[in-house]
Amino acid sequence: MNLNTLPEDFPGIFPPQHQDEQPGLEYLMDPRPVAERPARPRRLEGKAALITGGDSGIGRAVAYAFAREGADVVIACYDEERDAAETAARVRELGRRCLVLAGDLKDPDQARRCVEETVRFCGKLDILVNNHAVQFVRRSILDISPQQLSLVFQTNLFSFFYLIQAALPHLKEGASIISTTSVTAFQGHRDLIDYSATKGAIVALTRSLALSLAERKIRVNAVAPGPIWTPLIPASFSAEEVETFGSVTSQVPMLRAGQPCEVAPCYVFLASDDASYMTGQVLHPNGGTMV
Repeated sequence: MNLNTLPEDFPGIFPPQHQDEQPGLEYLMDPRPVAERPARPRRLEGKAALITGGDSGIGRAVAYAFAREGADVVIACYDEERDAAETAARVRELGRRCLVLAGDLKDPDQARRCVEETVRFCGKLDILVNNHAVQFVRRSILDISPQQLSLVFQTNLFSFFYLIQAALPHLKEGASIISTTSVTAFQGHRDLIDYSATKGAIVALTRSLALSLAERKIRVNAVAPGPIWTPLIPASFSAEEVETFGSVTSQVPMLRAGQPCEVAPCYVFLASDDASYMTGQVLHPNGGTMV
């Protein structure tokens, strides 16, 4: 066995052996630990990814990062045509193919169409990124109407189920599902109660689905950003609240909001073979907030 490569069929079972001194000597081990992966030009070379909410914000940054790593990208959006066109143009400038699909992912048929069009465009589907969401500031749970509650759960959670259900028949061994949750899943948020509830559910979905798909060798993980400067922020908060977003008043240890490009590397890592031993996990790019 090449000491610097990881055999694809390595079972992870070791013959009996013992060393009498701590911390031990690697050269005596059988087999030797694998310390280096084969060199690859780009981590997602030849992969096909569907990214929801890919028109702007975190989704746009993920689309660019995936393209830089060699993936073709399909971005699903609602009706943000100008933003989506800008994202697609940049992905193509980076040398990868890009398709924009607009529609309402609360509709199971639209979720299925997105997956089918991705497979038709790319010839396959390797990476599903569930990233889209809505949030509405309400000062009390009494202010959350049944209509809003249904909208938030249908958008932020039910559609993730629809997309996963549609994608699963197309996902092969080594595929990756990545969902965007939030720091609010762990900390809560006094003015985003229903939104936070959906994000907590996404964590549970990630962990349960990871267990369900482990035998198929399909990895399922999530990213839980802290305050990130995306279009969802000015669309949710007042001008006064936006002015202090992510600053001292938010109690983020780094005393600032993050940028989408600071979050996107988490998705690249989870989508790539670098994360081959990670499933059911959540990464926390949140400016230092401990969860």
